[in-house]
Amino acid sequence: MKKLALTPLLLLSLAAHADEREWHPYKKLVEDLRFDKFYALPAAERDKINLYLTVKPLNKNYKPSDVVLTVVSGNERQPLPALSPDFRLPLVPNPKWMTDDARIMTSLPKEEKSKVGYEALTPLPDGLQWNYAPVMSSVGQMNQAIKKMAGALSMFAPSAKVVIFKFHHPAQLKVGNAVYNTDARNQIRLKPETALLKENPLMVASERPFEAELESE
Repeated sequence: MKKLALTPLLLLSLAAHADEREWHPYKKLVEDLRFDKFYALPAAERDKINLYLTVKPLNKNYKPSDVVLTVVSGNERQPLPALSPDFRLPLVPNPKWMTDDARIMTSLPKEEKSKVGYEALTPLPDGLQWNYAPVMSSVGQMNQAIKKMAGALSMFAPSAKVVIFKFHHPAQLKVGNAVYNTDARNQIRLKPETALLKENPLMVASERPFEAELESE
């Protein structure tokens, strides 16, 4: 499955902490992945999207808890949020750190590398049922956001195409009169349909998805 990315995933060397060492300039990371441009969008243009930084060590022996990232700016030290089980963390740009001297430090051993990018989820309303349009229109909103984030490079940027509903167990999702069953990974992949966006039928899940991810394929 292809993940959304405005530029090729950064392959960053995570230098160590036995002794903590510098990993990457904070400002450069934010700007390279366009997080600053995403959060500069009006709230109404990103309210269906939760954007996360992903930091995934190439060495599969590392767990998310092994990756501790800390911003150092002058005399200030501030840990970034802990990585989730999927190696994600929220990254809302901090204006105080958008300077040339703010650095992100890492806890991983010297020469270890990680793929760095972003993943987007759409927030689901509470409960087991919700209307189609507020959820599935997240694909269109993500594509508009990508265009504005990418700027002149928007013609080369990928498009979001599907919402992947992820469950812990085999499940069903009803969309109006249609019924969709999970695949072998307990996932249901849906592309938004123009007619259904207008009709806005009810979506009913047999159990609550633990997340709904936006993907390009």
